[in-house]
Amino acid sequence: MKTKPNIRNRYILLGDLLLIVAAAMGSYALRLELGPAFLTYLPTVYWLIGVSLIVKPLFFAYFGLYRRMWSYASVREMTLIVLAVTTASLVVSVVMISLHSLGVFAGLSRSALAIDWLLTIILCGGLRFTMRILAENASQSTAKSKTRRALIVGAGDAGALVARELQKNSQVNLLAVGFVDDNPTKQHQQIYGIPVVGKLTEMARLLDNHRIDEVIIAIPSAPGSVIRTVADVCRLKGIPFRTMPGIYELLGGKVSVSRLRDVDITDLLRREPARIRDEEIGEALNGRVVLVTGAGGSIGRELCRQIARWGPAELLMLGHGENSIFEALLDLQESFPSLPARPLICDVRDRDRLENVMMRYRPQVVFHAAAHKHVPMMEKNVEEAITNNILGTRNLVDLSLAHGVERLVMISTDKAIRPVNVMGATKRIGEMIVLDAAARSGRAYSVVRFGNVLGSRGSVVPIFKRQIARGGPITITHPDMRRYFMTIPEAVYLVLQSATLSRGGETYVLNMGQQVRILDLAEDLIRLSGLVPGKDIEIVFTGVRPGEKLSEDLWDEGCSFKATPHPDIYHLEVQDELHGEELRRAVNELGRLAQEGDATSIIRLLDELIPGSEVRCTPPPDLTAID
Repeated sequence: MKTKPNIRNRYILLGDLLLIVAAAMGSYALRLELGPAFLTYLPTVYWLIGVSLIVKPLFFAYFGLYRRMWSYASVREMTLIVLAVTTASLVVSVVMISLHSLGVFAGLSRSALAIDWLLTIILCGGLRFTMRILAENASQSTAKSKTRRALIVGAGDAGALVARELQKNSQVNLLAVGFVDDNPTKQHQQIYGIPVVGKLTEMARLLDNHRIDEVIIAIPSAPGSVIRTVADVCRLKGIPFRTMPGIYELLGGKVSVSRLRDVDITDLLRREPARIRDEEIGEALNGRVVLVTGAGGSIGRELCRQIARWGPAELLMLGHGENSIFEALLDLQESFPSLPARPLICDVRDRDRLENVMMRYRPQVVFHAAAHKHVPMMEKNVEEAITNNILGTRNLVDLSLAHGVERLVMISTDKAIRPVNVMGATKRIGEMIVLDAAARSGRAYSVVRFGNVLGSRGSVVPIFKRQIARGGPITITHPDMRRYFMTIPEAVYLVLQSATLSRGGETYVLNMGQQVRILDLAEDLIRLSGLVPGKDIEIVFTGVRPGEKLSEDLWDEGCSFKATPHPDIYHLEVQDELHGEELRRAVNELGRLAQEGDATSIIRLLDELIPGSEVRCTPPPDLTAID
């Protein structure tokens, strides 16, 4: 494969010397025309040439004009050329005026000096940008025979960046032939010479008329409905399609061709982002020591990634699985190599080790994401749910109070509302521990609840993918089974927003949008796998189990909530919670029963402690049930 031509900088220097002479001669020729007057000023021209040949190359070298690869020249390089030429011309003018005042030569045209400055910019700049044009033409000509024609959906900043990278990077073998955008003001306009050819509603016709080989969706803020529209048309036409990650996935990252990926289920459920309090997140995290528990999990890892972009003084990544913490650390260091991140292997149930961490590193902000969350597994391991979700939370909260943690946010779940399973019930007790600590201390300790997150470990999507990989069937309990879903990056972003709102003792609920039919989710996954629902992969309904909800709740019935400054975050009013000595006794009793292995008594006590709890009445689900 041919590479872009790279003209050595010594040849550029030789070119500059010739052009400097031409500029000096040309300045007087333009000022005086070729005639007797020009001949009269010829000694001055010789002096201008001599001074320029000494001064200008030195300043060009000082400004780095001989250390650039001009095949990649841009506006920044043009600015550098103007600055270098202007500085050099000012020095030349001072020298020439000084020599004239000393009587070294007779005549001096000051306007010719200005013309010389302009000609030097045009000639020396033109030399360098000619190389840029030659390089682009060379790369385009070598790749033209094997390029595939691409249509870019979105003529905004991201679309323009993708188009520019496609033009510059011949290795991707994609030629952008047009943009699609619904903005009427962009119709029939061009970006980097690429026209906006139509709107989304015209996709099918545009794909045929322009012989498109691939579609690139370059709208990070696009809602799922837009992604679905493009995906459906491309699927019908048999044309591959890729997308930029969503806006929350791009936080702290860059928009580029390397970020393009296949459309997945998270893209189809995107919502339009509401990002209105970024500066307050920065105030809460910048320069602070931040601790994330459960940092190796899907939520904890994303928390670390988004926290990193706000410049914490130190990021403490705490978890009990050394492999997951190691992988999370590697991911973080790739995007934020200068971030002071510290991996800490620690189980929140180990109070002594946790106290050592708190004493040594003195975190100021804590995000508590460590928890056992797999519903069926916790039904079979009740004691573990108690020790981790309740006693572990108590350890962290007590030590946070003791060591001056200013702000603590517990990640909770909608399954804590009128819980019908052990996992939800233990998370509800964990919430009570955090809220009680906030009431006693007056510190900004709060709880954030949300529903299922797509792609998290143990969630329904990996289960469906495994079922599709083995040829089906996909098993669903009921065609009307619905659940709230949110992408991990969006959920974490709103958790950080919630942290800035807290003054102490709040329970926040995230706007999960509309509940999604599990059947629709399964069919989308089958189609994204290139298969046809009901034909290639069967969907089997197994029947609703006793006590299983067809839909979910985000707050108790009759509980009131109010808006916050962020439209996607709600604040629940005070609920009927345990607190003080009553809560302490309840937690101690649950800990004693867990130590004794008395699961039956634990479940009975949970139902007694939590309003609306029905854990005893609900048969445990099988391990592949929909949470």
